[in-house]
Amino acid sequence: MHVTSSHSHMKAELKGTSISFQNPNTLFNTPHNPLSGALKGCLGSLDGACIEKLLLHCASALESNDITLAQQVMWVLNNVASPVGDTNQRLTSWFLRALISRASRICPTAMSFKGSNTIQRRLMSVTELAGYVDLIPWHRFGYCASNNEIFKAITGYQRVHILDFSITHCMQWPTFIDALAKNPEGPPSLRITVPFCRPHVPPLVNVSIHEVGLRLGNFAKFRDVPFEFNVIGNTGPLTPVELRDESSNFHFEAMLSLLNPTTLNLREDEALVINCQNWLRYLSDDRKGSCQSLSLRDAFLNLIKGLNPRIVLLVDEDCDLSASSLTSRITTCFNHLWIPFDALETFLPKDSGQRAEFESDIGQKIENIISFEGHQRIERLECGVQMSQRMKNVGYLSVPFCDETVREVKGLLDEHASGWGMKREEGMLVLTWKGNSCVFATAWVPCEIRDHVGMDASLP
Repeated sequence: MHVTSSHSHMKAELKGTSISFQNPNTLFNTPHNPLSGALKGCLGSLDGACIEKLLLHCASALESNDITLAQQVMWVLNNVASPVGDTNQRLTSWFLRALISRASRICPTAMSFKGSNTIQRRLMSVTELAGYVDLIPWHRFGYCASNNEIFKAITGYQRVHILDFSITHCMQWPTFIDALAKNPEGPPSLRITVPFCRPHVPPLVNVSIHEVGLRLGNFAKFRDVPFEFNVIGNTGPLTPVELRDESSNFHFEAMLSLLNPTTLNLREDEALVINCQNWLRYLSDDRKGSCQSLSLRDAFLNLIKGLNPRIVLLVDEDCDLSASSLTSRITTCFNHLWIPFDALETFLPKDSGQRAEFESDIGQKIENIISFEGHQRIERLECGVQMSQRMKNVGYLSVPFCDETVREVKGLLDEHASGWGMKREEGMLVLTWKGNSCVFATAWVPCEIRDHVGMDASLP
């Protein structure tokens, strides 16, 4: 897809943002500037590859504290970016915003960034959230693959306990409850436990986790499924200081102390299921203290392994955003997050409010990946292969997805645009868009209980 710059786009189009660039034309008038020839060649047809090149030039300038060059490249990007344009223009607008935000922190006097430094987050109703997750199969893919494997793993049990770590406010479970209700032998009792702390990331809803639990309970009652919903930990409102703490490490560390059989009220006759959807990326992988100490991420995996779960489901985006280098993160992020922008382009008009909100949530992710460093950069994805190796290192065995699960997932994808697909890869199911990997789904059991659960678990 090609993007043509026009005079109408030569002003800042990012809402609430005023950009002050110093002498942008010097980029083209300086004979010894190594970028001048390349950028002149790009201006005629700014496709995705050329935009990515410009973003990398800007990132390199920021990493070397060359604010003047960064401003000049931003001026070129600003001629392309439009939040209401085509896929490349819309994606560029969010990358430009993130780069400006980063530059304004490096050199606030040279870089004017007027307006809010944070993206406004609208709270959705539960009904709106349901429509949000149905737009594209970004979340539903993981729900479908996980639910089918859970259903297989709990066969024969009269009690099921799901420990749910996810960011989509239990949207996974109505379909699962419905499936339990259709069991010809009658549904088992279902208990869902969620932690009090959740990363302060989209989607955000206008009801409490307790209200979500009440609604699930009402649906389970309607479907005649015995149901219990528990929230572990401090459920009081967060203070303004805590809300501003994007890292949430303190809350996650507190949560780890709750992951024990007593606090969770684990019962011997229950099938325990651990469900992690888009969750592990927010647990820090930094190691504190001695070289032998575990990161928060590995400590979490060790703790849940010690609970002897029947099965562990791990789903996340298939992308490595853990690099310390800004240029590396930009390359990976641009090529990965182009996918949802392109998918939305296929069926929603440019002025769609629903599309703008979905893209805004992705934009918040882009800003965190590019604009922040240290504990404030909380979006630290690992790709499926890396995460699978981590699971094996900690002491888990992979459980291959059954053919029935594959059929169910394919049926789900048939409801969406033809560009969506699925592939099997090293024990994973991977959602694809036009052949590009998007989201991976994996299933695991602790090594110690493989022989007891009777599952076909793969050796590392």
